Amino acid sequence: MSLSIKEAAEIIRAGGLVAFPTETVYGLGANALDPAAVQKIFEMKGRPETSPLIVHVASVEMAREIVAEWPTLAEELARQWWPGPLTLVLPKKSLVPDNVTAGLPTVGVRMPNHPIAWQLIEAAGVPIAAPSANRFTGLSPTTADHVRAAFGDAVPVLEGGPCAVGIESTVIAIEDGKLKLLRPGMISLGEIEQAAAQAGEAHPSPGMHEKHYSPRTPLILVRGASELPDRTGAYVWRVALGPAARAVRMPLDAEPYAAQLYRVLHQLDAENWPWIAVEMPPDAPDWSAIRDRLQRAAGR
Repeated sequence: MSLSIKEAAEIIRAGGLVAFPTETVYGLGANALDPAAVQKIFEMKGRPETSPLIVHVASVEMAREIVAEWPTLAEELARQWWPGPLTLVLPKKSLVPDNVTAGLPTVGVRMPNHPIAWQLIEAAGVPIAAPSANRFTGLSPTTADHVRAAFGDAVPVLEGGPCAVGIESTVIAIEDGKLKLLRPGMISLGEIEQAAAQAGEAHPSPGMHEKHYSPRTPLILVRGASELPDRTGAYVWRVALGPAARAVRMPLDAEPYAAQLYRVLHQLDAENWPWIAVEMPPDAPDWSAIRDRLQRAAGR
């Protein structure tokens, strides 16, 4: 079921779920101020309630309505990177339900850089909580068809074409005037240590499970064609082509690679290979988010 922005906004206001495009991935959205609506996200995805949700806003003013503090550093980062793939984690106001934040006193907020996402949030008149529109730990969706493959007709989809960035947002916590990197993304704000979450405890950011962003097909990481297990599977490579039954060459630069990554993995996953091997990209700052997603997809 596809729908208009007006129809999607009505569903959000009525407490329902809508999948919608952003520049990173498609999100599964609900009214962020309605705890019953938010709970439907967890149920639909099979997502543990220890994993908080990012709240999407249409303006800095909307962001400031849901956070208890808006420090100068947040203003500076928002001015530079919003709208865009940067999530800021800040103390929340009490009107943000606890299930949005996994019971934590902070909330992740960002303004997406996609006109359909802006129009939906503005038409709904409320901030929208939205993780990726997929089953929990599955491959993130970068097209409307990926969402339909995950949920069928159970979730209405607001179509907006393929996602331009293709990798989830950078998540940054602002604590006592300092930045802490919680999840890498395609915006690099320097080499900041990622917080480690204890198993079973609420994670300070989404996307911090050891296994995440995974296809159904076993995914292995290799340093080159010589490490392929045999000739029966699919090989995603940048430099060294190997003797696999199916080979996909990826871009040499990080940004176009990121934009294609999930689409390629969705395609290979649907082809039912016994394994998918991915040549690990360079250990360089501009590849850090891609390496993070691949390592989590491989469960390592």
